[in-house]
Amino acid sequence: MPAWSSSWQLPDQIADVLPSEARHIEELRRLFLDTARSYGYELVMPPLLEHLESLLTGTGEALDLQTFKLVDQLSGRTLGLRADTTPQVARIDAHLLNRSGVARLCYCGPVLHTRADRPHATREPLQFGAEIYGHGGLEADIEAQLLALDCLKAAGVNDLMVDMADARIVAGLLSGVRLEASTLACIHAALAAKDASELDSLLAGLNGAVSPEARAGMRTLLQLYGDKQVLVEAEKVLPRLPGVHEALQDLKRLASCAPSVRVGFDLADLRGYAYYTGTRFAIYGDGAELARGGRYDEVGAVFGRNRPAAGFSLDLKELVSVLAPLSVKKSIRAPWRDDAGLRAAIARLRAEGETVSCVFPGHEDDADELACDRELALAGGQWTVRPRR
Repeated sequence: MPAWSSSWQLPDQIADVLPSEARHIEELRRLFLDTARSYGYELVMPPLLEHLESLLTGTGEALDLQTFKLVDQLSGRTLGLRADTTPQVARIDAHLLNRSGVARLCYCGPVLHTRADRPHATREPLQFGAEIYGHGGLEADIEAQLLALDCLKAAGVNDLMVDMADARIVAGLLSGVRLEASTLACIHAALAAKDASELDSLLAGLNGAVSPEARAGMRTLLQLYGDKQVLVEAEKVLPRLPGVHEALQDLKRLASCAPSVRVGFDLADLRGYAYYTGTRFAIYGDGAELARGGRYDEVGAVFGRNRPAAGFSLDLKELVSVLAPLSVKKSIRAPWRDDAGLRAAIARLRAEGETVSCVFPGHEDDADELACDRELALAGGQWTVRPRR
C-alpha cells in the first residue's frame, strides 16, 4: 500500500476541527474568558508538557493512566503531556505567583488523554477552567459554580441541571481507617456504580477496621440520590461523624445559590480525579455532562503551599457537539483589483469589524463559504457596499 494512502489518517479519537465548528469553539473560548474576566479571573497559559513528577504528584493513579509520556532528549528526564490543567495552575499559584491572598486564575488550552473517558469522546479535549486559591470558605465553591452556570447560560445551553455531592461524607465514614489508594478507588467505584455486593466485599476485606455504624452509613449512601429531600433523609440516617454534618449543611447552602436550575444529589458519586476534598458538582444540559468542579484543597500541597482551592473545568469540543450550529456572520464580497480606492474601502470596512472576502481573478463562481450577503461595487467613482446581486 502506498504511504500516501494512509498518511492523511489520524489516530483513533483524534480529529481535525473544520471551519464551522472551529468558529463556534473560538466564539465560546472568547465568551468564557470574557465571562471569567468579568468575575476578576486572570488568564494563565501553562505549557503543554512538563516533567512527569510535576504533572502527576498528588493526583492519583487515574491521571497517571491518562497521561502520555516521553523522554526529553535534552535532559533525559521523563516528560508528560498534560491530561488535566489543574495541577499546573496549582504549581503556578504556589511557586510563581506566591500570593498571600486570594488568586483567581483561568485557562483554556488542549489536554491529551491516552484513552477517551467515555465512548466516542475525543482524546484531545480543549479544556477551559477557572480556579480560586486562598479561600477556604464555601463562598469560593459557590462562586465557582455560579461562574460555570453563567458560562453555560451565555453559550445558550438550555435546561441546566446541577448534580452535587461531597467527598467529606465518605471520608467521614471512613475516618480513622487506613486504606491503600487502590482500595479507596475501588470503594469509590462501587459507590458510584451502586454495587452493594462489591461494596460489602470491599468493606469486609478491611478486617473490621470500619465500625458497624460507618458500614451501615456506607450502605445507606447507595440509596441517597435524588432531589433536595435527599439531604433531609441523609441528616436522619447518616451517623454524625466528623465532616459528615458539615458537608450536608454546605450542600444545602450550595443548592440554595442555584435557584434558576434544577438541582439533584448523589451522595455516593465521587467521580473525577482523586483530588476532591469537599463539595463537588457536575452540570448537565441537553442530555450531557458539560462541566465538573468542586473543592480540592490538597492539590497544591506537593508544591509546598497547601492553599485552599476550588474551581471547575469543561471541554469546549464536547460543549459544541451538543449546541446548535453557530450561524455564520454575514460578510462582504469584493473584487481583487490594483485600485487604491478599493484597498482603502476594504481597510475601512475591516477596521469597522466587517469581514471582507476578496475574490481572486478566475474564481468568481467559486462556492461562497463565508455567506457574503453584500458586495463592494464601484458606483459614481466611489466604492460602496450594496446588497449582493
